[in-house]
Amino acid sequence: MADHRVTHQVASWCLSYPDETLVAQVPQLRAAVSELGEGEIRVRMLRFLDHLETAPLDKQQNEYVDTFDMTKRHALHLSYWTDGDTRRRGEVLAYFKQKYRDTGFLVATGGELPDHLTIVLEYAAVADPIKGSELLQEYRASIELLRIALEEDESPYVDVITAICRTLPGPSPKTRSDVMAMVGLNTIQPTESVGLEPYDARLLPLAGEVTL
Repeated sequence: MADHRVTHQVASWCLSYPDETLVAQVPQLRAAVSELGEGEIRVRMLRFLDHLETAPLDKQQNEYVDTFDMTKRHALHLSYWTDGDTRRRGEVLAYFKQKYRDTGFLVATGGELPDHLTIVLEYAAVADPIKGSELLQEYRASIELLRIALEEDESPYVDVITAICRTLPGPSPKTRSDVMAMVGLNTIQPTESVGLEPYDARLLPLAGEVTL
């Protein structure tokens, strides 16, 4: 569990938008990862940190935007994979927020919705490693589908997502069909043509940081 907390925390930072502050933290992140036990998690995280430190920053920033902001194919919002643009997603986002409140910690979303993978990882690393890991496992299908998409597109971020998957119990499904069968999904990223009228506006991110 201690190793998983380190992995979750470092992965949370690695999946944030790359800037000079993040790059400056790489030596500290590498030192933390280097203390993990030998295995795939350590290898993959160190490989991504090498990429983070050596690739030109402007290239990394463009790569991040192209990977996560310009396509739904690599969504970092966990409930988007399972609930998509449907009315049910508002209830699911409230569920994430309640999980954080139940822990008794204040969680700053930084303007993101509460199901963003970086926030869930930080919750698992800092606030409640047991319930946080359970939440990651609950939305494992989303993480595995993201992993498969990144792997197909040969993105360096696949190392981070794969490392996260390796902290969860059991082997990873090999195909999208296997993932969907694992959790009983009928479709990925569903949509509704009727809109999201019942969506609670209080769940939308405010300007700047939002404290839950």
